[in-house]
Amino acid sequence: MAGYNMMRCGEFRTTYEKDTTIFPTPTSKKFAMMGVILCIIAPLQIGEFSFVSDFMLSLMIQIGYMSIGALGLNILVGFTGQISLGHAAFFGFGAFASAWMSNEFSIPVFFTIPLAGLLTMAVGMMFGMPAARIKGLYLAIATLASQFILEDFFARAEWFTGGSAGALANPFEIFGFALDTDRSYYYVVLVYVVIMYIGASNLMRSRDGRAFVAVRDHYLSAEVMGINLTWYRVLSFGISSFYAGVAGALYAHYLQYVSVESFNLLLSIQFIGMIIIGGLGSVMGSMMGTVFMVLLPEIMQGAAGMASAIPGVGSGFMDGINFLKEMTVGLAIVLFLIFEPEGLAHRWRMTKAYWKLYPFSY
Repeated sequence: MAGYNMMRCGEFRTTYEKDTTIFPTPTSKKFAMMGVILCIIAPLQIGEFSFVSDFMLSLMIQIGYMSIGALGLNILVGFTGQISLGHAAFFGFGAFASAWMSNEFSIPVFFTIPLAGLLTMAVGMMFGMPAARIKGLYLAIATLASQFILEDFFARAEWFTGGSAGALANPFEIFGFALDTDRSYYYVVLVYVVIMYIGASNLMRSRDGRAFVAVRDHYLSAEVMGINLTWYRVLSFGISSFYAGVAGALYAHYLQYVSVESFNLLLSIQFIGMIIIGGLGSVMGSMMGTVFMVLLPEIMQGAAGMASAIPGVGSGFMDGINFLKEMTVGLAIVLFLIFEPEGLAHRWRMTKAYWKLYPFSY
């Protein structure tokens, strides 16, 4: 009928391919491509004009490598149903491994970043072996032990980490060009973010990804169906550690210095907070939670600065700003657990569903 447009009132997936597609609608694919294009042009500088300030660019780089680490933890916790309290230690191991291979063996940084991921993956699978026999609180304690074991290793293995003095990390180079500024290194992080997120999305569409979800949802049924629980639990630790190692290597070559004190238990808690706030079992939620956790302290910093300028309030806010930042992050995690346990990704899906069916969304 001429001039008559059909609009779907729901989701109808009649084939397996449609059910496993990365982008459920052409519109979502266009939005994703537009987001990547905006990220590409954001740091461009034309004369004295630039779209984002140096400070914002630094935050975007931080969001980039932290989101890769958060995505790795989400594969382990959100998709496989395991738990890890030692993710920061694997993040640190990747940072030191990449700096060590670059310094000691003169391997180009271009190669040391993925190699650091593979080395961290091997370490993660070794520490993930207890997952074959224990679960729940006992597994959490076992992974907490890995955090302290690796922290102690960082402090004692001077040949690997430089000990208390830390280790220098060479700048990223490709074809003889050093990408050692924020505006150039941003693109390195962006490429890795795109590759790692596409990789995780495709992993969840594969047989192994479905096995992870089956282990999470009901491990007895998964075992009856022939899924090797031990292999997939250990494999999820390995993949999670690979992501943490790559993220740590990107962090090391951004700062060009790695310190032993940077990878403590508090950082592991922050990674867990990112995936709780973003949404467990959601690739997109890993990015959303990271953005929230990185920007929230900066927003609190700005709010405290404005509050301290109010007469009568004084500078009390700025004096306790560090405590205020940590308290706000902790409060955000608690509030999300109470009011939105499925995270920002679930809220985003609800918002899309509302407007998709508007004005008949009931």
